[in-house]
Parts: sequence; C-alpha cells; structure tokens
Amino acid sequence: MTTTLGTASAAPGEFDTGRLEVGEMRDGTTVGLPVAVLNGATDGKTLYVQAVSDGDELNGLGVLNRLVPQLDPDEVAGELLIVGVVNLHAFHAAQHRNPIDDTKMNRAYPGDANGTSSERVAAATFDAAKRADLVVDLHQGSTSRMINEVRVRCGPRHSLHRECLELAKAFGLGYVLDQKGPDGQLARAGPDNGIPTIDPELGGCVGWDDDSVSLGVEGMFRVLRYYGFLDGSVETELQTRASGFDQYGSPAGGLVTFERELGERVGAGDALFTVTDPFGQLKGRVTADNDGIFWRTRRLPQVATGEYVCSVGTDVDSF
Repeated sequence: MTTTLGTASAAPGEFDTGRLEVGEMRDGTTVGLPVAVLNGATDGKTLYVQAVSDGDELNGLGVLNRLVPQLDPDEVAGELLIVGVVNLHAFHAAQHRNPIDDTKMNRAYPGDANGTSSERVAAATFDAAKRADLVVDLHQGSTSRMINEVRVRCGPRHSLHRECLELAKAFGLGYVLDQKGPDGQLARAGPDNGIPTIDPELGGCVGWDDDSVSLGVEGMFRVLRYYGFLDGSVETELQTRASGFDQYGSPAGGLVTFERELGERVGAGDALFTVTDPFGQLKGRVTADNDGIFWRTRRLPQVATGEYVCSVGTDVDSF
C-alpha cells in the first residue's frame, strides 16, 4: 500500500520527499513544509516524527538530517511520516515564534484548518500525526543551556501515561521531565487522541550542537529498534525523572555567575548563582528552594531584575 504525506509518495520498500501545503505567503506563493515518507518493505507500526515547531530549535532537524540517510526502506518494517520543518515561517526568520501571527507553534495543537497561520500548520501536521501509532516531537531548549532530556507532557493521571513513559525510556536520554504540559502542546494533543507522544529536548544552543544531535540520532535508532521498525534488541536503562520544575529569576540587574553545573544534584539552600555589577560587586545570591537537579540556565550572563536565570528539576526519582 502506498504511503503519502503531502506530495511525498512511497510504495512498499521506497522513500520519497515532498511538500505539505499549509497556505500561502503574502505574495501568494505556496507555503509547503518539507516532508518525507519511508514505506518499509514489510508491515509494521507507523511512526510520526517532526522537528522545528519552534523556529530556532534546530537540533531536531540535525537529527533528521543525519538519521534519514541511514535508513534503508528494505530493512524497515512499517512506515515513517516525517515533517522536517514545522514552523517554516519562524525557521526562515531565525526566530522562535511564527512571525505571521506571533504565536508559539507548540501551543497551537491540535490546530484549526480554518484558523490562524499557526493553527493551520498545527492542524495539517496533526492530521499526519493522527495516522501514527507513536509520535516523537523533536525539540531543544531554544537558545538556553539545557540538559538532554525527554518530556512526557500528558500528566500522571492520563490513561496513556505509562505508554508515554515507556516511549521516553526507549529514547533513553537518561533524564525525563514527567509533568503535565501547557494546552496546545503536541505532546498533550497526541495522547489525548490515543497516541503515545514524547518531546525530546535535545540540549540547548544557537544552531546545532553536535553532542545533542548525536544523542538524538541514537535515541531515534533506539525507538526504531524497540518498537520493531528495525531489527535488533534494545536494553532500556534506568531514567532519572523530575516531576516538578522550580524556575528562578534574578533579584537584581547585573551579570550572572552560576555556582552549579548542568545535571548536578543540588540541595535546598545550596547556592545556584550570584549577580554582580559590571565591576564584580555582589548584588545578590540565589539559593535552591528544594532538592533537585540543576536542569536549565540562560545562555547570556546579563540580566534585568526579575529576568529568567535558571531552573531546577524537583521531586526526583527514577524508573
């Protein structure tokens, strides 16, 4: 049976690329998202994968750029539906939000085929995602510094929570944020439609980070083997899970110096960062409210009063 996505079409044992139309530019030019389909030589599950729903989060695209050329349709069981760049407007503008409607794309799912620019893109890509048995939505920490983690966003009371955790463990980055996410995330909309969905956050940088991209490629191969798309066994490893997230802002304007490294365990009362003036004079010191893991930080040192500085993952256990 032929597999199609937009203009991409592949018979069993074939691979094809094409475009998924999601509207027009202001001059009437068609907006077509770059898509690919891989139709395995034998039957199996369907996996939907997308990247760059936030326009400056490029590590996921780096993963697809390296992963897809290594996949031979003759060796695959099942189908892969791939959207390489979801937020195409933001990608071209090299910014986070869709500049057409100033919207964060990963707050627009499941979308609206007759709605705003972002809602239409979300609807078109979600139509593809709904065809799948599993969904992987590749992200990174925008331009922040961040550990490599997988996010499970359906919430612990969701009927598919266990299946989403299993998918996160198969991806195997070592860290999982298991916390119900905001409305409009694909990792919320997917489980609500009966599809286990994860949101790997592949570090954080400007551009591509080779180490995080490599971990993402490894994670995708682990998923493909674990769920039978490719031959081979996968030994899952214990994952460190945080179910809470404390965020810290700056008590003063100045320059930040961090007292902890990403991934480091911290205890309540431990110093997280200091703020100094341009001449090194101390203006403030911030300590952890709870035990946890130093999870994410801003990239640039300069801050205004109240501006975001860092996050600590809390309520930590393993599974």
